[in-house]
Amino acid sequence: MTPPPPEPDERGDADPSRAAPLRNRNFRALLGYRIFTILSYQIVAVTAGWHIYTETGDPWMLGLIGLAEVLPYFCVAPFAGYLVDHLPRRKLGMVAAAGLAVTPLLLALLTLDLFDHGIWLLYLPIMLTGMVRAFLGPVYNALFARVLPRSQFARGASLGSIVFQSAMVLGPAIGGLLIKPLGIPGVFALAALFALVVIVFLARMGVTEPPQQLQREPVFASIAEGARFVFGHQLLLAALALDMFAVLFGGAISLAPAFIHDILHHGPEGLGILRSAPALGSVAMGIWLARHPIQRNAGRLLLCAVAGFGLCMIGFGLSTAFWLSAFFLLLSGMCDGVSVIMRSTIMQLSTPDHMRGRVSSINGLFVGSSNEIGAFYMGSMARLLGLVPAVVIGGFVTMGVVATTAIKAPKLRRLDLRDLT
Repeated sequence: MTPPPPEPDERGDADPSRAAPLRNRNFRALLGYRIFTILSYQIVAVTAGWHIYTETGDPWMLGLIGLAEVLPYFCVAPFAGYLVDHLPRRKLGMVAAAGLAVTPLLLALLTLDLFDHGIWLLYLPIMLTGMVRAFLGPVYNALFARVLPRSQFARGASLGSIVFQSAMVLGPAIGGLLIKPLGIPGVFALAALFALVVIVFLARMGVTEPPQQLQREPVFASIAEGARFVFGHQLLLAALALDMFAVLFGGAISLAPAFIHDILHHGPEGLGILRSAPALGSVAMGIWLARHPIQRNAGRLLLCAVAGFGLCMIGFGLSTAFWLSAFFLLLSGMCDGVSVIMRSTIMQLSTPDHMRGRVSSINGLFVGSSNEIGAFYMGSMARLLGLVPAVVIGGFVTMGVVATTAIKAPKLRRLDLRDLT
């Protein structure tokens, strides 16, 4: 059952221009929700990584940050998708934003050294972050489809990617630059403030909740329905799997604190630049794609972009010059920007509205969790093989994943987005 569309002036159905989504008040509020959640999370990630590595000097401890986050994420994500499909999405987003503020506040208290504790205690708030993050993506994707018409999904996805990646640039930069002047507890407190701002944006959003949310279904049967939809949809499954394995094996950015400290010999400011470089490349690509949306040969371009991502990871691993390393990460972000926008567009166009929460949660299990699992994988490989071999091998494996996907998923290889609209 498709919910009745909102009035044309709310969703901009009559406005075909490039800027049409930005004229939508609810979409602007949704972008505010997106940027401040990512800012908060990224500030916490870069600050916690810097603090833990300077305390331990062990890249494996960086990998454990990802593991501590992804395990609770895996446990909560399926149920988060169910709740997003059956409860008011705005209110659920507000609760998640409040939870997102709790993590940096706890970390701030722990890093004040008011009492003796081991470094392991820092991982407990990070586990809470994993639980909260399970709700953020499904809430965003479900509300996205409520505030924009289908004709604006591709352009809206590009704008959403620009905002997302802009926050990915600013978050690490803010965290890295403010560690010295504010101190680590002060930076964590700022991250908590950003999370609380999210509640304001959601409160200002006027969105009619679809009637499906008022119906109750058995929890596990509902979750299984979402899983069957994804695994039975070759195009969607291939796009998710491609992104997941690329990030899993090619996610060298989690080792940035170790590269900065041991190979490139820079301080936290350099770490902020490296962590921001991929997102800066994605922002540039998102701006280009917002003006020139991909339609023809979309599948081939997606495969080429992920292969280019793998090549950039190899270049980053072999580089010993700071700005060359940052350049490779910038290029990797441009390639990843194509992947993110394409995957988001495919998911939005292929998913029925009443299943968006569950499908988005499965997307999170594929893609969101792969960042943390990839961080653990990279940390473990770096401990076994060394920093450089771990990153270079990951880049070659990513290219192998692209070749396998091209062979096994012909629908993705031949994709034309006009066939989905």
